[in-house]
Amino acid sequence: MQTFDSKRETGSTATVVTADERDPEFEGSTLEAVIEALRRRICGGALKPGTRLQEVALAEEFGVSRVRIRDALLALQQRGLVDRQKNRSAIVARLDLKGVFEILELRENLEGLCVRLAVENRPAESWQYLVDLFQGPMARYAEENNVEAYLVEVERFRADLTLAADNSILNEMLSMLRDRTRNIVDRTTMLPGRIQQGVKELQLVVAAMRSGDGAEAERLRRENIRSQRAFVQRYQNFLL
Repeated sequence: MQTFDSKRETGSTATVVTADERDPEFEGSTLEAVIEALRRRICGGALKPGTRLQEVALAEEFGVSRVRIRDALLALQQRGLVDRQKNRSAIVARLDLKGVFEILELRENLEGLCVRLAVENRPAESWQYLVDLFQGPMARYAEENNVEAYLVEVERFRADLTLAADNSILNEMLSMLRDRTRNIVDRTTMLPGRIQQGVKELQLVVAAMRSGDGAEAERLRRENIRSQRAFVQRYQNFLL
């Protein structure tokens, strides 16, 4: 739920939320809840790069102290989602083209490693459900250009692989990198032909997983991220 303020943002400045406008869902929120709510808004594009994050307004909205908001913004800064400068409001971090490609390069290698570890840690037959998913519903989503449903399943796919990989450091690194590129990657999926190509690429990945070939699954997953990077390169003026 996006509840930054009842009037929404104007330009890059957030409007202060009055007590009457608070969303009761966030009243007295824990630090973790504040971090997660702001993270979702930033990664989902509800808070655009350059948007000012005013501590007073956020404290009013979440029903917490400014100290808790400050701690949340610091945590988001450590994830690369927020920029903070001395004596200035925190802002949603901007990511230039060079930064996008640097992150996608890292993701190419780490996503590949993640799928290989997942295959090595689970029996091959345990991945049949992914074969069924990508041959069935995901293929249909691509045919119908149902981007929203496709992205939901892709997130579940990534979460399943991360869980199966069972490497907490890898999980933490991938989570940070995905957060910083999620909005751009989601928008890339809307580009002409990308969802159809993406499904075909992931069908090959899960087929290799089902056969128990971790090395091949890793290679194909890396190719999948590399082709995504090529789409970003091709449509960079639209995406950034």
